[in-house]
Amino acid sequence: MNNSYTLSVAGLKRELPLFKVNDNLQIAAFILFGDVELTECCAKALLEKAPECDIMITAEAKSIPLIYEMARQSGNNKYVIARKRPKVYMKNLISVSVNSITTHGEQMLYLGEDDVELLKGKRVLIIDDVISTGESLKALEALVEKAGGNVAAKMAVLAEGDAINRPDIIALEKLPLFDKEGNEI
Repeated sequence: MNNSYTLSVAGLKRELPLFKVNDNLQIAAFILFGDVELTECCAKALLEKAPECDIMITAEAKSIPLIYEMARQSGNNKYVIARKRPKVYMKNLISVSVNSITTHGEQMLYLGEDDVELLKGKRVLIIDDVISTGESLKALEALVEKAGGNVAAKMAVLAEGDAINRPDIIALEKLPLFDKEGNEI
């Protein structure tokens, strides 16, 4: 039985542990937290494929290091994080709901008026670490549109399973899905 998957992305190799989603399906856990080299290289590779944009957005939390590094490397001083819970300093909230494969149950994504102003009328690049079902991207797209922004592109480091075939997504590599024995599906 295979317990991990060797990923090659942005010129680097990483061993990803497999985790059970249900009795017949496992996914490889791609986590950027704590891996500065991987974050820097993936940010650089994504920026090389990115169309022109004015600002970037991602959902809290796993993609925060990636969007930070992409903003830093591109010389942008601002980026937007869609929050999973409202904060006391966020005024005049807008929100959308999302059901992600990696989080149990429905979640909400929120923006306050300061972030809405950053997006309004701008070309917005939506960033994620892994696209699987595309539900998180769909929610971010709806949030950008609610804020009056225009989606320039949707990008991720990895596209899981069939998501790699979607023409509306720019991804660096495919991340396979795995059966209960750890074999690629």
